[in-house]
This record gives sequence, structure tokens and C-alpha cells, in this order.
Amino acid sequence: MCNEKLLAGTNVRFIASATIGFDHIDTAYCQAHNIAWTNAAGCNSSSVQQYIAAALIHLAEEFKLDLSQKTVGIVGVGNVGTKVASLCKALGMTVLLNDPPRERREGSKGFVSLETIMQDADIITLHVPLNRGGADNTLHLVDGGFLSRMRSDQILINSSRGEVVEGEALKLCLKGRQIAECVLDVWENEPEIDTELLGLVEIGTPHIAGYSADGKAKGAAMSVQSLSRFFNLGLNDWFPAEVPSPASTSFELDCTSMSEQEIFANLIHRTYDILSDDARLRLSPASFEKQRGEYPLRREFSAYTARLLHAREGVRRNVNTIGFKTTP
Repeated sequence: MCNEKLLAGTNVRFIASATIGFDHIDTAYCQAHNIAWTNAAGCNSSSVQQYIAAALIHLAEEFKLDLSQKTVGIVGVGNVGTKVASLCKALGMTVLLNDPPRERREGSKGFVSLETIMQDADIITLHVPLNRGGADNTLHLVDGGFLSRMRSDQILINSSRGEVVEGEALKLCLKGRQIAECVLDVWENEPEIDTELLGLVEIGTPHIAGYSADGKAKGAAMSVQSLSRFFNLGLNDWFPAEVPSPASTSFELDCTSMSEQEIFANLIHRTYDILSDDARLRLSPASFEKQRGEYPLRREFSAYTARLLHAREGVRRNVNTIGFKTTP
């Protein structure tokens, strides 16, 4: 935590966080003591989009869902939420957006209330920062009251911050089958997570939704560039020389007898196995932090090129929308 305890009496003038979150920085203390700080907003938005894509496809296959007939409610429409919205539209889903700060700035067109999302969405996915208090408080945004208003056929996904969801209330909700399923990448009290709650969710992962190699590279680059601008180091365009790649980044897919959802499922399975992340956490919840530190190589959709045989042009456009490169 970058706070008074760490910073008092030091010569620190600048803090760079290679992550999108900054709740680990005491920004008020920094401002009061003339310490500049920056985060890497948006660096891993495509990585989280990939995570949500994999989660949705798993849910669709496991519970026989036609995603094109489902409505998704996206709570928080910043860098990540916007990418998730594009994904869901590409999958043919009806998309509802909730973001009070943006709605105040931009007007109500295109946004709905949280109550509307709870009433109309089949799947609710959270992409908010952790705000402790104030008009846009998100601490325990999803509490017992919120969960009690959800339907028994709804699905909740949280890949934002663990404290956005009240863990004990969610545990009671899942035990009572008050909602259908839940996907959690983030947890209260990380890395000491609630193993009982882990046993109740459909997918549980160790805060790695944004852990693609691409996201890490972008976060590092944004931090170095910010540092360079602050200290005039001449590295304003710096980027890692090379991002590791898997053995193969191109493949061919015959789409002749596939539905659009099946095409997406095939592409996503070839590029990211979310269930392997789930299995590692279930096998060893105590190694939560170690699993993050030693996370296997994962590249985002944009690292892959697919040759789609006999695919309709609309399908190709949708595949391109979420980042894949395609060839005729």
C-alpha cells in the first residue's frame, strides 16, 4: 500500500502503477505531499474482455444457453466495460449499460438504472472501480439487498474488485439457489479467500482476468512512458521489445456447419482455457498469490489469426470486432 506509512520521510516524487486499479495508492496523501502518481488505465481491457468471453462461452455450453437470446447488464462502462459491451454485441446479446458517473457527464441516453439491470438482465457483469463511500460508492455494491432482488435464473460475474460484492451475502445467496450461477475472479480478503465460497461458484479464478502477456506489456509501457514524461528521460515511446508468443498463433476453421456461437466458442477455446485457471485455484487456494506470480503465458485475441472457411461476412466482422485477425 502506497500510503503515509510507506512514503513519509522519503524522497519519492512519483508513483507509477502498471495496473488499472489505484485503490492501493493513497491519492489524498500523495496530493497533499506533492507526489505525482499514475495508473495504467485500460492496459488490460482486452485481457478482461477475453476472460469474460471465455466465461460466457463456458456458461453457454454448460447450461445450454443461446447467448443471442440473452440480455447482459454491464455495470461500469469504462475501458473494460466498453470492451465487454463490444464483445457481447458481437455475440448477438442485448446489452444494457449502467454507469452513473458517465451518465451524469454524457446524459441518460444509452444508460439504464441499476434497478433495470437487476430486472431485465439475464447476466450481470461488474466492471467498476472500488470506491469507498461518496456518491459513486461501490464497496459492497452487490450486498444482500441487491442479491435478494435478483432472479433465480440470473448469473453474476465479478472481475472488478472483490470488495464490490459482499462475500457472506453472496455465499448465502448461492447456498439458497437465489441466483443461478456465479463467476468470480476477485475476492474479498485476497489472497486469503473464502474457500467455501469458491466451492459454490461455477468458475473461480485467482484475480487473473487482466493477466494476459499483452496487458502486462501495455501496463509496463504506460508506466515507463509516464515516468519518462515526468523526469524527462526520453523514453516517451518505449514498449517491450518482444511479447512472448505461444507455439502457434494461426489456425484454420471450417465454419460450414457451425452456428455463430459455435464459431466463437471454437476460437475462444483455442486461445484461452479458463477452466485450467479455475482448476488450479480449486486444487490449491492457499497458493493464490503464487498462482498470480507464476501465471502461464496467455495472449489476447489480437495475437491470433484465423482462416475462417465458408464463414458469412457478418461472422467475420464480429470475429474481427473482438480482436482476432482473419484471412480469407
